[in-house]
Amino acid sequence: MGNIGTSNVFLIGDEIEWEVVGEGVKRKILAYDDKAMLVNVHFETGSIGALHDHYHTQVTFVAKGKFEVTISGETKLLKEGDSFYVPPHAVHGVVCMESGILIDVFSPMREDFMKG
Repeated sequence: MGNIGTSNVFLIGDEIEWEVVGEGVKRKILAYDDKAMLVNVHFETGSIGALHDHYHTQVTFVAKGKFEVTISGETKLLKEGDSFYVPPHAVHGVVCMESGILIDVFSPMREDFMKG
């Protein structure tokens, strides 16, 4: 893996474009370097983050809304103020029960999110 680069030191959310990544799902890639990445993901009610896995460690904060979160076959309903941890290679996904925002942190960065 070559040098992927880093984000700016300061990022203004209103200046970052939303990227549509699924039906009712859009994201903004915020601060990152090759070791960590912060991503803001907006979900409309009923939208789905399909079950998937990746080698990255993921921690997620529920900034707004309600989500049914499944990690390694266990499902919990999480709301604003809650968070979850996804270990590397764990199968996980979400169903948005009430329109909201998830703040994802990945380590290392999700190079697959970068255009290039």
